[in-house]
Parts: sequence; structure tokens; C-alpha cells
Amino acid sequence: MEKLINEAQEFENQNMKSLSTSDRVKISREAKRLILALNEYYKKKKDKNIMDLMKRLTKKKQKVEKRLKGRPLTA
Repeated sequence: MEKLINEAQEFENQNMKSLSTSDRVKISREAKRLILALNEYYKKKKDKNIMDLMKRLTKKKQKVEKRLKGRPLTA
């Protein structure tokens, strides 16, 4: 479990500047994997720190996905 938490914290501290589209897709998938794995652990332990980590990862994932989807076209 410590390995998963360390991996999530490294992911959180990762630089997210000047990424290609494929990098963004990889980051989004990795974030989802980490969040789901942490969620399984959270269900058993109910540790507030794990929930906070999941929230931070989700926020980062949402930023990346917003950029992936792009801006809507205006008519």
C-alpha cells in the first residue's frame, strides 16, 4: 500500500507543462488507475488522508481532461 501512495504522490508532483495529446491521454489513464486503486483501499480503511489524496488526483485529472476535450466551437 505504501508503494501505491508513493506512486500517487510522485504523480501529483509531476510537471504538467507542454504535454502532447498522447501524454495527456496517458496521464488521464494513469490518474484513473491510481484513483480507483486508492478507492479500494479507502473503502477498507476510511483514512482521511487517502480521501484527500484522491481528491487532489481527481482535480489534476479533470484539468488534463478539460484540455484534451478542447474548447467548444462557437457558431
